[in-house]
Amino acid sequence: MTTVVPTETPTLVSGTPVVLRAHGYEAAIASVGASLRSLTFEGRDLVVPFDADELRPAYRGTTLAPWPNRIVDGIHRFDGVEHQLALTEPNRGHALHGLLSWADWNVTDASDDAVTLAATVTAQAGYPWWLVVSTTYRLGTDGLTQTVRATNLSDTPAPWGTGPHPYLVAGPATLDEWSLILPADTVLEVTPDRLSPVALASVAVDAERFDFRDERVLGAVEIDHAYTGLIRDADGRASVVVTDPSGTGVAMSWAGECAWVQIHTADLPAGPGTPGHRAGLAVEPMTCAPDAFNDDAYDFDTGVVSLDPGASHEAGWTISAR
Repeated sequence: MTTVVPTETPTLVSGTPVVLRAHGYEAAIASVGASLRSLTFEGRDLVVPFDADELRPAYRGTTLAPWPNRIVDGIHRFDGVEHQLALTEPNRGHALHGLLSWADWNVTDASDDAVTLAATVTAQAGYPWWLVVSTTYRLGTDGLTQTVRATNLSDTPAPWGTGPHPYLVAGPATLDEWSLILPADTVLEVTPDRLSPVALASVAVDAERFDFRDERVLGAVEIDHAYTGLIRDADGRASVVVTDPSGTGVAMSWAGECAWVQIHTADLPAGPGTPGHRAGLAVEPMTCAPDAFNDDAYDFDTGVVSLDPGASHEAGWTISAR
């Protein structure tokens, strides 16, 4: 019997650490999940952080691929074939946030202000395609921009989607006191127990809970919903802005590749007093809707990408101090 003895010191729990600094920003990236571990501007937190030697709390800051959000029952149908994924959200019975959130991505390039990481989606039960995925984090005068690029290495088309999972922090006050601007006309209604998609509705259907087209205080609202019908600026970008009563704030913006955004007020089942409960506002630009791989089941365009063999797809987003 052969015993294999490790020859290297184990990495930190969150994987290989990379720190970027430029233009008053500092970003800490963890290789597990290609996660944004922390982001500050002039020492002020812009996202809810976690420690380098800490098991990442749930999906905080991770890169979501080859799908964001959830696939209902873990079942999807693509090109007439049904696939069953592992149920990674067991309390609701869904496949959650893709296949790479707990993978240890390889750092392929790094400098003072940018880092690129790469990982491979291997063909497996429920997702029988090979994809190579890379992501670059880069600091600029406008903040931290992340881009995600996927290339299909298989000989048949593959369903694809992506997005990030940061929890934004506006300032020292509680989330209930922050003001939100969310430029979206439409919200995806979901079942209350499992958050399974039901139908699109105007945000006016429950304006007090869903309509933040004009800036107003979040208060005690609880949101864990996807929005679309995004109102964009002249450059085609949509922006979510969260502001603290002190005047500080944070914005997240993205271009047309992301037609959806998931908003979550970080309410945890155990409620107040639980670490992380309403500690930040999850803002997740997404290239596709929840359960997008089941596009035929809905009467709206979910945005799922059918990635041809050898083809690539890219999307990105930026977090900026206000």
